This record gives sequence, C-alpha cells and structure tokens, in this order.
Amino acid sequence: MAARKGRKRTCETGEPMEAESCDPGSESPPQVYLPGKGPPLAEGEELVMDEEAYVLYHRAQTGAPCLSFDIVRDDLGDNRTELPLTLFLCAGTQAESAQSNRLMMLRMHNLHGTRPPPSEGSDDEEEEDEEDEEDRKPQLDLAMVPHYGGINRVRVSWLGEEPVAGVWSEKGQVEVFALRRLLQVVDDPQALAIFLRDEQARVKPIFSFAGHMGEGFALDWSPRVPGRLVTGDCQKNIHLWTPTDGGSWHVDQRPFVGHTRSVEDLQWSPTEDTVFASCSADASIRIWDIRAAPGKACMLTTATAHDGDVNVINWSHREPFLLSGGDDGALKVWDLRQFKSGSPVATFKQHMAPVTSVEWHPQDGGVFAASGADNQITQWDLAVERDPEAGEAEADPGLAALPQQLLFVHQGETDLKELHWHPQCPGVLISTALSGFTVFRTISV
Repeated sequence: MAARKGRKRTCETGEPMEAESCDPGSESPPQVYLPGKGPPLAEGEELVMDEEAYVLYHRAQTGAPCLSFDIVRDDLGDNRTELPLTLFLCAGTQAESAQSNRLMMLRMHNLHGTRPPPSEGSDDEEEEDEEDEEDRKPQLDLAMVPHYGGINRVRVSWLGEEPVAGVWSEKGQVEVFALRRLLQVVDDPQALAIFLRDEQARVKPIFSFAGHMGEGFALDWSPRVPGRLVTGDCQKNIHLWTPTDGGSWHVDQRPFVGHTRSVEDLQWSPTEDTVFASCSADASIRIWDIRAAPGKACMLTTATAHDGDVNVINWSHREPFLLSGGDDGALKVWDLRQFKSGSPVATFKQHMAPVTSVEWHPQDGGVFAASGADNQITQWDLAVERDPEAGEAEADPGLAALPQQLLFVHQGETDLKELHWHPQCPGVLISTALSGFTVFRTISV
C-alpha cells in the first residue's frame, strides 16, 4: 500500500496506498492512493508504504537486472509459514554487454516478517530491537556461471532427482543447464568460494538447440512428462523437445504452425500429457495436441483473445481455467470447457499498461496475481463479492470503482517483468524488475 505525504494516500505497496504531506503543519489524515483512479500527487506529497499491509517484505539486487527467474523447489518442507524463510531462485541477467551475463542460483535466507508498530513508551522494546536488528538482517548468497548473451526466460524442472534449467538466450538458442552443483555450493560458503574460483568458468549447458530462426521468450516444461519441453520464438514457430536415453533431447525440426506473429508464452496442460496452450502477438490463444502432426496439431483457437498482443498465459492446476494478460492491460479468465465460444468468463481492467506476467495461486484455485508495465502487482480472488452492507462506497467513492475481486495493489517497483508464487510457502510472491527482486506476502492472501 502507499501513502502520499501531505495528506496520506498510500502507494509503495499494498491495495491502495497512502499519501502524506511534507508540510509539518499539515494535520490532514492519510488518504488511500488508487493508481489511475484519483488525482495525481500534489507538490509536497509523496507515496509511503503501509507496512501493516505486509506480513513479509524484502528486496534484493543482483547487479544486472533479471528479465526472468524461476523458483527451485527445495527439501525444506511444503506449506511452511514459519519465519524466517529460506528460498532458492534460478535467474538470468540482461546485462549491457553480452559477455557480462550470468545464470545465477540465489539462496535468500533469514527472511523475517515485518515488525508490528512499536507501542507507546516501550523503551525496553526499543533496546531489544536494536540488539536483534543484526540477527534479523536478510541474507543473499549467489552462485553464478557465465552466459554469453542476455537471458530472456528461465524455467526450472526436475528430471528425477536432477534439477535443470531451460534458458532462452537473446542470441537465438535454447539451452539446458544442470543445476545440481549450483544448488550444492550456494548452501555452503566454503564450497561456494572454491566453485567461484575453480569451476564456474567451465560450466557449459548439457544441451543446446539453435534451430529456431531467431530469439524467443516462450518456454515451458511439462509438469506431467519429465523432460518434455516446448519452446516458441519471435518468428511464430513452436518446437517440441522429447527427452532421450542418456540425458539428451530430440527436438522436432517441424514447427507447430498456426500463429502469424511472435509466440509470446507457452503452457502445458496440468491434466493432459499431450496438450499445451500458446499465445501470440497476433492476438490469439491456441490449444494444441502433440499427438497430431505439427501442421495439424492446433485443436482450438480464439483469434481475438485481446485487443493486441497476448503477452502471457497461465493454466490453473486446480480449475479448468486459463488466465491471460495482454498489451491492452486486460486480464482474462477462460473456461476451457467453453473455449470454443471465444468469450472469456471474466475480464478485469485495473492495469493501465501491458500485462507482463500472470500466475494462479498454487493452493487456492480462485486466486491469481498479475504484474504490469504500469509498475503494479495486483492480487485477485474470483470468489470475492462486495458486501452491500459494508458502506465502503459511501466512505470512499474511489473504492467503488475498483473491481470487487481486486484484493491488493502492490507498487514501488520499476519496470516489472515477472512474478511467481512460491509453491511451498503459501501466499509468498516473488517478482523481478529493473529495480531488483522483491519477496513479499500481503495481509490479503
């Protein structure tokens, strides 16, 4: 949430934000800040974060910004809510020069929750806070390997006991990297030092495919068939990867044909081994079945899914729903049982710029999150209905204009690119942006 300084409207993070005036004589109460829904900040006002809207909030930077990342599942347990948290990410940089890029394993640990506001006259508490401030500092460890060229997208999967990363390079090839060694050393400071000194420069991909006709962004591992992969490029082609004995892949040189412009995102069905979805800058969403020949594999099409490019899609693991986000700023929910109709079952318009990432909550079937080029992260719940007796609209007419399913608006990032829910830490969201990584959990989810 956020607040303006002067009055108070909140804005760095949280549903609305508050704003406070920098005028020391100002007595006006905080005001909720609604992006695009109210007056712009006045002179002397600034947005401040409402810390009470967060259970957890941390930021981290890794040098060059990362366009894409994925969460690496760990053996620390599922459904963990006890703080401090530890989590592992695999990310790729977009550095200014091709040779300055890195594929990275990040270990974020000692992630404590936000502190409650201090009670009045609590001198003893203040002294204790100062003493344990050092103990509460978040920690970041990095294991990096060189990568020639910026990394457009990173997706992690497990081949049995072996973690691997699929990497789309701006140089036009898709590579697969083994992650076992990176995971080992990022958790051991002594081993990490040896690795960075002696090994990192020698790490190479275990497989590489240069058959795409240019760079791309779309890439997804099958959640049902270990090692099965689809990749899509900016030249409208999609290729299927099939794992072979000996830890390699056979990539079908015949592309899946149907899109007329860049393939922006790909998603395997969580319930059917042979079905995947794609979206494109041609405004369409298509459903494919790999049992058919690539030229005949497109089974369903919504030709005008958005007004312009469809940037991202995400397939729910709990409901027969596909979520999409486009250059038009719209978020759309598609019921795959009614996909032939060409009409979404829900459309939400809160973002004021292209949507850059969408993802369903891994445990709660009706909850999802989205990020946009307007530097907002929004959280939604399809099950929410406004309480007609709450009187909210009378208290703040601006809130009445918001979609009732909108739970929270997080702000304060610059040039947001991608977000993911942590599959083992309920409610924890991680995002990457030009301004770095943010790990947070709101009071709403």
